[in-house]
Amino acid sequence: MSQLIAHTPRPGSEEWHVLLDHIFAVAHLARDFAQPFGAEALAFQLGLWHDVGKANPDFQAYLRRCYAEPSHKGHGPDHKAAGATLALRFCPPLALLVQGHHGGMTSKPALQSWLAEKTTLTVAGTDQLAVDTAIATLREVLPAIEPEGKLAIPAFVRDERSAEFFLRMLFSALVDADFLDTEAHGNPQKAGLRGSSVSLAELLDRFERSQAKRTGGAGPVNQARDEMYRHCVAAAAHAPGLFRLAMPTGGGKTRSGMAFALHHAVRHNKRRVIVAVPYISITEQTAQEYRAIFNDSDHGNPVVLEHHSGADAARREADDYHPGAVWARLAAENWDAPIVVTTTVQLFESMFGSRTGVCRKLHRLADSVIILDEAQSLPTDLLTPILDGLRELCTNYGATVVLSTATQPAFESIKVFADLPAHDIVPNAARYFTVLARVRYDWRTQQPMPWSEAADLLRANHQALAVVNTKADALALLDMLGDDPSALHLSTLLCGAHRRDVIATIKQRLNQGAACRLVSTQVIEAGVDLDFPLVLRAIAPLDRIIQAAGRCNREGKLPEKGQVIVFRPEQGALPAGVYRAATQLTMSFLNAGPLDADDPAVIGRYFRRVYATFTDSHGHLDKPGIQALRRDWNFAEVAQRMRLIDEDTEDVIVRYGNHQRIDTAIAALRAQTGGARAALRQLQPFLVSIRASAAERYRRRGWIEPVLPDSKLRLGIWGGRYDATRGLVADDDRALLTAF
Repeated sequence: MSQLIAHTPRPGSEEWHVLLDHIFAVAHLARDFAQPFGAEALAFQLGLWHDVGKANPDFQAYLRRCYAEPSHKGHGPDHKAAGATLALRFCPPLALLVQGHHGGMTSKPALQSWLAEKTTLTVAGTDQLAVDTAIATLREVLPAIEPEGKLAIPAFVRDERSAEFFLRMLFSALVDADFLDTEAHGNPQKAGLRGSSVSLAELLDRFERSQAKRTGGAGPVNQARDEMYRHCVAAAAHAPGLFRLAMPTGGGKTRSGMAFALHHAVRHNKRRVIVAVPYISITEQTAQEYRAIFNDSDHGNPVVLEHHSGADAARREADDYHPGAVWARLAAENWDAPIVVTTTVQLFESMFGSRTGVCRKLHRLADSVIILDEAQSLPTDLLTPILDGLRELCTNYGATVVLSTATQPAFESIKVFADLPAHDIVPNAARYFTVLARVRYDWRTQQPMPWSEAADLLRANHQALAVVNTKADALALLDMLGDDPSALHLSTLLCGAHRRDVIATIKQRLNQGAACRLVSTQVIEAGVDLDFPLVLRAIAPLDRIIQAAGRCNREGKLPEKGQVIVFRPEQGALPAGVYRAATQLTMSFLNAGPLDADDPAVIGRYFRRVYATFTDSHGHLDKPGIQALRRDWNFAEVAQRMRLIDEDTEDVIVRYGNHQRIDTAIAALRAQTGGARAALRQLQPFLVSIRASAAERYRRRGWIEPVLPDSKLRLGIWGGRYDATRGLVADDDRALLTAF
């Protein structure tokens, strides 16, 4: 065989993947992906460079041996240093991307030491340098691997951090292109299932047909909803950029926000709509609502991608090979879908990730409409890098970002966001908060309240919800309710499948008028569509109190306003850090005089005080020091520190519900026959996260059995108590359950 090759034939075929074909295909795809941010030439050159090292005779021999001896394993000779060397000559920052296009981006020092090693390697049996040989071999058939002169970086790349973000976007374009062309050769049937032929214009048409069927009815509440909806449609005409959508609970934010996004996308030629929400439970609820709007199940081409850690796992085993399920798994790899519903954890840990699989989807954010639902829930300690990334997307990558919440955070008070203009989608939103006010607040915070008194308040009402600050507090209040058959519990002590069942039970009881007394942690606060006449809320940050109030008289059906009792638990605990400080700030607001929690101006003052409390001497909200690492282009360490859920946890499998399904998936994992990913998807609904320190104690007590004892996989089987109401409970360790 005289031609240089990139990949061996796929099983059942004798067609080799020709190297020139591969690098040209990757170059063209990467160029298309980089077009929205004006980096076509750089992306094209990256595509040409990324596999130059495969022209090394040793790599060609390795590929042929792999084909001749299928059992031959190993990664083969290095094939990245040659392209990285070319990048150093013509555009040095791109060397980081070539080096990382399989293992992930590292850092400038790591690149230098890596190149120092790899560029000294020689072709087997000769004294010729492998890098120089590969470049010379490919230059003979492709002179374009050496462009004429240095390559230009776009003018909007103004400093080290904007350059860092630009490199991330280019890296995403390269690795997605590489994955896709490799897949097209190795598995064309799988490649053919990707993508969607449905345009956003068609989705807007479906949306408007759905909207036309809705009958709002008369009355001030429905009139307010209709007015806010019309404001959303009208605001779509404004130029792309940063928008704020301030709508009170019950105002129809999910639907109205999508109306803005689709009208705006069609008018300004955006490519997709991405909705990011803080919790998986809200993600599932939001995706379900959008699927109903777009009649996803009635069309052969799915359009709504639900992407989070439990999305695939929530599907039934029988659907594992259904075309819709396969499409969703493929689309989740690179967000190649017109509508994506995901979590903020998935979004921002991808934006600041380093591994190829995580970064692959990043270029899809360019020229998109991104709705951040419940934007106030973004972690305060990470706001500067998060807002800096959003600023880059708005300013340089054609994205429109919508901050959507009933409790608008004062992001404009944060240095990195201070001079970025934002358009209010709903003008004079405060008047709608007055019209849609459904609750009255009863502030009982001057004297501490014992759990027994809180339990009495719950018992005195047919249907009531109590929201507390920690899992230990939830268990303590449940204990006070005793054997009350109407008592239910929601927290992350319950596995995902258990929480879904509990939420379904709650909705059924509420709809039937049956007794329902729910004790929950904060997992219920943002977006979970439940409606109680009475809500008790342990003192907490003001925005969390308002979110809990959104579960009270949500539909406005009570003859009078619902009641929200805010109390100070006598024995309660508060999570440390920002949560505790913000709670203390809320108490100071209360001590200063009457507090109108329905006034957006009060919320604005509150957030400004919170942000001022935690801003460092450089004007940043960046506790892990991510901005400094970004300035140094330390991609690996940024990814390590950019954790929106700041806990060192381990997952354990609990036997809830379908024991046979769980045992089958565990057996598949232990067999290690190649079906590990599918088995983990099946187990996802039955996982509970616990702190690593607690997990170590539980192992010593024999409560956790490792799935794979000799593996690095931190996954165990829970052998302790799993209660039908309380979930995973280690009775003598309740004091350690301090996070929701």
